[in-house]
Amino acid sequence: MPVATPQQYVAMIEAAQKGNYAYPAVNITSITTINAALKAFADAKSDGIIQVSTGGGQFASGLDVKDAAFGAIVLAEATHILAEKYDVLVALHTDHCHPEKVEEFLKPLFEASRKRKAEGKGPLFQSHMFDGSVVDLDENLEISKKLLAECAELDIILEVEAGCVGGEEDGHDTSGLPIDKLYTTPGDMVQVYEALQPIGRFLFAATFGNVHGSYKPGAVKLKPEILRDGQKAVTDKHGEAAKMDLVFHGGSGSELSDIRETLEYGVVKMNIDTDTQYAFTRPIVTHICENIEGVLKIDGEVGNKKTYDPRSYLKKAEASMAARLVQAAEDLCSNGKTIFGKV
Repeated sequence: MPVATPQQYVAMIEAAQKGNYAYPAVNITSITTINAALKAFADAKSDGIIQVSTGGGQFASGLDVKDAAFGAIVLAEATHILAEKYDVLVALHTDHCHPEKVEEFLKPLFEASRKRKAEGKGPLFQSHMFDGSVVDLDENLEISKKLLAECAELDIILEVEAGCVGGEEDGHDTSGLPIDKLYTTPGDMVQVYEALQPIGRFLFAATFGNVHGSYKPGAVKLKPEILRDGQKAVTDKHGEAAKMDLVFHGGSGSELSDIRETLEYGVVKMNIDTDTQYAFTRPIVTHICENIEGVLKIDGEVGNKKTYDPRSYLKKAEASMAARLVQAAEDLCSNGKTIFGKV
C-alpha cells in the first residue's frame, strides 16, 4: 500500500537525509487536489508528503459542518484508498496546529489512529505538526513533549517549530512580529533536541526568515546559514548522529539556490501550498475567460454544458497543480528516488 507504514516513513526520511534531498509536502483540500498530488509524485517517481491544515480540514467537512478534524479524517481516508493505485510512497501529515486547537484538532486525529491500530492497521496520519511558536520556547517544549509521547505510542512522528514563520496562513498572521522572531538560534536548536530526542522521533521546523505566501523577488530575506549553524551546535555537543531532520516552511516562491542550500543542512521536507494553489486556479480562470459565453447563460441563452461542467476545468486544474508539484520534486532533488518496493 503506497501510504507509507511508520517504518517506511522513517526510511523515507533517512533516505532523504543521507541523499541530501527533501520531499515536497503539499497541502490538499479535496479529492481533486489529492489526485493532483498523487499524479505528481508518480510522474516524478518521487515519494512525497500530503498534508492537511486546520483550514483545509474545515473546508473539506462542508459548509454546514465546519469540523477541521472530521474533514481531515475524510481526506486522509480518501488518500489511503486512492494511493493504492500508485507505485510511490506518500505519507500523510497535518500542518500548523496551534496550542488552542490541540484538543479539537489533534486529539481526535490521535483517536482515529488509535482506532485504526486496534483494527490491525497503521495510523491514519504518519506525522502531525504542533506549532507552539505562539508561546515561549519553554512552554512550547513542555506541550511538545507531552504530544510527542502520545505520538510515539501510536508510531507517529511529531513536527515542532521554534521561532515564527512570517506572513499569514489559515487566519494566523505573524506579519507584525519583530524581525528577530523569524530566526531560530543555535541555542534554540540544542534545547529542542535535548528536550525531545529522548522521547521519540520528531521533525523540526527551524525558522530562518521564511514566510508563508508569495512575494516579489528580494522581499523575503532567507538565511539558510542559520540551519547550518544550528545543526553544528547540536552535532558539536551530541555527535554527528544527532543531526536533526529539518522542515522548510513557506517554500513557495523561494529561490532555487536557497532551496538547494537548505538540503545541505538537513532539510528533508519543504511545505508548498501558495504556488500549488495558484497553479490550480490559473487554468480555471483561463477556461472561464475563454468560454465565458458557454459558462454563463448570457442574455437568455442556455450556455454550453460541456464548458460549465466542473469536470471540464477541474481536470485542467489537477494537471496544472501536478505539473507545479513535479517541479517542486525536481527543485528538491527527490525526483526519481522513490524507495517504493525497496523497504
